[in-house]
Amino acid sequence: MSTPSGAGARPPRLNAYDQPIGEPVPGWSPRPRPAAVTLAGGRCQLEPLDADRHAAELHAAYVGGADQRDWTYMFTGPFESAEDYRRYAEDAAACADPRHYAVIDLSTGTATGTLALMRQDPDHGVVEVGNVMFSPVMKRRPVSTEAQFLAMEYVFDDLGYRRYEWKCDSLNAPSRKTAERLGFTFEGIFRQAVVYKGRNRDTAWYSVTDTEWPAVKQGFEAWLAPGNFDGQGVQRRSLAELRTAAAPARP
Repeated sequence: MSTPSGAGARPPRLNAYDQPIGEPVPGWSPRPRPAAVTLAGGRCQLEPLDADRHAAELHAAYVGGADQRDWTYMFTGPFESAEDYRRYAEDAAACADPRHYAVIDLSTGTATGTLALMRQDPDHGVVEVGNVMFSPVMKRRPVSTEAQFLAMEYVFDDLGYRRYEWKCDSLNAPSRKTAERLGFTFEGIFRQAVVYKGRNRDTAWYSVTDTEWPAVKQGFEAWLAPGNFDGQGVQRRSLAELRTAAAPARP
């Protein structure tokens, strides 16, 4: 996607041949890959997925929904039994890319969802968050937002990546709405990008870059603060509102 020219737009750098070139990235070196670490927050923590510790709790959380619609846009599932899910969890836990994490709800001490850091490109500092499967008990609760924040904070602040991606089926309206709420920028549709479960997927692409991250992070921190919720747990200010307030003024 191109950046519109006009007042306030920076002209491109030119090389010796008067060709426009990108901005320099001084001191860049390949980044570490996401590791099997625990990421602790106030409401939840992310732990490396472990089938022995997490599979039974996750399956129980997933089957708590009214139906199986949450699996429609996932590459895997639904799973007919706890043993089927455990076999999947064993395989997932053995992978380094995707690196799977279980979301532990600290109010109960149980695993209630998973996400993964995948398509890792340490040479260029790019990684995608994917395989996001949050159970019904996580939905529309601050714990789900904090889980996403912990993964993003780890990638940018601890690992020093430049780009954090979100991709989903273009028809998956809830996923697209979530990406926008979390501060991702829509970049376009890759047509006929994937075949899964016997059907086509046009893939919607979203990203957050390291230059956007400070304002995105401040928005998360302000939203997750206890003072942003009333006595019934209802937010006082939205995540988008707080992120906008944190963003630097543009010329």
